[in-house]
Amino acid sequence: MEAIPWRERLREEDALLEQLADQTNAALRRRAEALKDGTAELGSVYAVAADIGLSWTAVARAIKKHTTE
Repeated sequence: MEAIPWRERLREEDALLEQLADQTNAALRRRAEALKDGTAELGSVYAVAADIGLSWTAVARAIKKHTTE
């Protein structure tokens, strides 16, 4: 059995890292949309933060950074 050359292994790992980054970004957008929906349902960023045990700044920052509106 022949070992895979390091350049090929590196390319494979770079491709995997790119896929993981894309998936992470998609998850962050979906999470921010859920937080935004929670804000609409509960009436404020503060109420969402209290409900899920995060700071209101973390909730507001996630919504602002990962949503378009």
